[in-house]
Amino acid sequence: MTNDLLDRPPVHALLADGTTVCIRPVRPGDHERLRSFYEEMSPENLRLRFFAASRRSAAMAAERACAPARPGYGALLAEMRGRVIGLAEYDSGGEEDTAEISVAVADGVHHRGVGTLLVEHLVSAARANGITAFTADALGENHEVLRLFADLGLRTARHFDGPEVRCTIQLDQDDAYLSAVEERGRAADVASLQPLFRPDAVAVVGAGRRPGSVGRAILHHLKVGGFTRHLFAVNPAATAILGVPSHPSVSALPKTPALAVLAVPAAAVPATAEECGKAGVRALLVVTAGLDADQARALMAACRTDGMRLVGPNCLGISNTDPHVSLDATFAADHPRPGTAGVAVQSGGVGIALLDGLSRLGIGVSTFVSLGDKYDVSGNDMLQWWESDGRTDLALLHLESFGNPRAFSRTTRRVTRRMPVLTVDAGRTEAGRRAAASHTAAAATRTVTRRALFTQAGISATRSVGELLETAALLHSQPLPAGNGVAVVTNAGGIGVLAADACVEAGLALSSFGDELTHELKAVLPDGAAIGNPVDATAAVTEEQLSACVDRLMTYGGVDAVLVALVPTAVAEATGDDLVRAVTRVPGRRDRPVAVVRLEQGVPVTLLPASDGGTIPSYAEPQAVARALAHAARRAAWLSRPVGTVPELEGIDTRRAHAIAEEYLAVWPDGGWLDPRACAELLDCYGIPQIPWAWAETEEEAVLAARRLRGADGRVVLKAYWPGLVHKTEERAVHLDLQGDAQVRAGFRDFGTRFGDLLSGVMVQQLAARGTELFAGVVQDGVFGPLVLFGLGGTATEVLADHAARLAPLTDHDVHDLITSPRCAPLLFGSRGGRPVDLPGLEQLLLRLSRMASDLPQLAEADFNPVLATPGAVTVLDARLRLLPRRAQDPYLRRLR
Repeated sequence: MTNDLLDRPPVHALLADGTTVCIRPVRPGDHERLRSFYEEMSPENLRLRFFAASRRSAAMAAERACAPARPGYGALLAEMRGRVIGLAEYDSGGEEDTAEISVAVADGVHHRGVGTLLVEHLVSAARANGITAFTADALGENHEVLRLFADLGLRTARHFDGPEVRCTIQLDQDDAYLSAVEERGRAADVASLQPLFRPDAVAVVGAGRRPGSVGRAILHHLKVGGFTRHLFAVNPAATAILGVPSHPSVSALPKTPALAVLAVPAAAVPATAEECGKAGVRALLVVTAGLDADQARALMAACRTDGMRLVGPNCLGISNTDPHVSLDATFAADHPRPGTAGVAVQSGGVGIALLDGLSRLGIGVSTFVSLGDKYDVSGNDMLQWWESDGRTDLALLHLESFGNPRAFSRTTRRVTRRMPVLTVDAGRTEAGRRAAASHTAAAATRTVTRRALFTQAGISATRSVGELLETAALLHSQPLPAGNGVAVVTNAGGIGVLAADACVEAGLALSSFGDELTHELKAVLPDGAAIGNPVDATAAVTEEQLSACVDRLMTYGGVDAVLVALVPTAVAEATGDDLVRAVTRVPGRRDRPVAVVRLEQGVPVTLLPASDGGTIPSYAEPQAVARALAHAARRAAWLSRPVGTVPELEGIDTRRAHAIAEEYLAVWPDGGWLDPRACAELLDCYGIPQIPWAWAETEEEAVLAARRLRGADGRVVLKAYWPGLVHKTEERAVHLDLQGDAQVRAGFRDFGTRFGDLLSGVMVQQLAARGTELFAGVVQDGVFGPLVLFGLGGTATEVLADHAARLAPLTDHDVHDLITSPRCAPLLFGSRGGRPVDLPGLEQLLLRLSRMASDLPQLAEADFNPVLATPGAVTVLDARLRLLPRRAQDPYLRRLR
């Protein structure tokens, strides 16, 4: 067992009250600080920690924690502004997988989550070192530490022995534990954002006296926007700006502001931030752009040292339209309209467009944040804020980068079950498929990875800001459809056809009408109306007739949504406005969405007031409403599925897999592709089925192996191997369908002639039966984690690009989606009377591949191509694995960026 705690960098994390603490390994130089930590403890605190109020025990504990590194021991401390406020240790005492844990927290900081945060980090470190359980002894009266262990979310058993309690804590990182960590993180995150969005006082540092400065514009917005609390300007050359009192420095303010807005030159940002921190400011909004690397580091150091949350730099600002706050600290042209949409963007320009669009639609904004360069506060923070603020029912994101996608995905999966989360899928033009060393790496573009994240998290990903607003309008105003069946009604046949085409192209379906519905529609529509789908009500339709038609469709069980496509005419009584009114006053049930298309409409989308007090979206083109309805249908389908689970797998040998990876990297410290024997051994650790094969380095070994491996038809395959060989087909390093010793000898000699000293050996395999050739693989993305890909295999893998992707660890739903998403899916389910392949076996292959990638951060790539699927089995015919010297990163560990 090794101890890698000393190699862990310090991290900052949030306590329960939103304050910041630094968690780092204990080092020998910490001895005096730890001794002071114990000496400052009350006798009662010492007694509960050491079972006696012993200063000698405290001194020994400090010496033990600062002793030279030793296997099986690890210690982490928590410090705030240089003062040690907590210590957590584990010691295995020579045991393989169990360690004893102890926790101590300084007087005065109890009930703030210091001990819990330390233990979470210690659990992560211990699991990385192979420890599977903690034990702890505590006095029965030490209710705080017993509650800490009980509330961790880990399986805990207690054994009482007189006044003492023996706790055993299993370190399984299951969903219950992750959910508990997540909830603690959410509460701490929201608390830390209070000074940012609900400050009791705001200071604008750098507000100029002359018009045109960013600081002055923000100060003006805050003042005229009706900010309800204390407002100050900081400018040494003025006593008042725009009627707001001005002071020479932050330290000279009569009241310490919770939020400081920094609109000073880049060179002044670090010193100003440091001054704010020392004055007790809790949050910074830095609109300044152009910070260099040193200035950026100094800004973050000030924020972390003094526990300030940071938005920016290089941003448009923030806004909270809550009437109890009325905070508009932006330099946008207009004030955002109060409403229920939460907006977080990295681009200020996109932010202005969304603010304008949401105001025009009447949806408005609850909270707006321009993240800018996103040094600290992120989209993940904002999702948790909106989940808790009691005002937001729609979340809109524009993110150009992801700091911790796996934590973001987990948060979003929870939030999106409570409200729609929409985003713009930015950066789609990344060069299609890359020239890469394996089929899997070629397919795993950043676009594919990002879309997998969106799909699994239930995020509605749009292609433009316009589409985002179009979809937001429908989701804000209409219920979700029960399915993807749409009824189209029009007063002009041509636009009805366009609308129908748009729906089908968006992935929707045109609903079928039964005889009863057809008769009813004929009865209410004018003569000559075409009763199909689309319904052509003709130009002669009246307001009352159209209203009755839409009403009947809204109550028909076979229709999930109604799209009314209208053009103004001068026929009969109906003008354009009359027909629109016919839709907005429909008295039928509002349990499915209805939307209008008006080609003459001057703006892409508007919300029309309806007679029931709600609104109905109206679009300028049928493609827009079809896209919005498709997003709504996908959201409804995602919500209808139960939360997926990661299945338990039998026959997994994780310990041996780690040993194989470590042994390989000890010999090849720069990493590389495993040889066939090491590949096979690693696949065996995860129960991944491979076709029988043997290794041969001489012609005679190849002949003997072929004799052993020949199946019923007596045929084998030879595959050449040398380090670095990946694409065997391109190198003509494969001989298929060899019969008899003579053909095997000829094949082996051909390899020797063509490849010479390059050749390391030959794989001899049984010739596989006929079946469907597939491919499966993994790429470890440095940001997103392992991505599992699956699709059509063989030599045409990259040409046809028929594949799907999901981020690991795969749930049962993810595996189902992987198998059913590629275009080749009908082949797997027995199309045209054929027998389906071994679907349970295919699911197991993907789950085991996912588990291998999740267990081994060193696994940079896995490429199984082809995978042969038949009705009786799923078998890997060719496997390639690449390892790199990477250390596991716990994506769910609570820490700030």
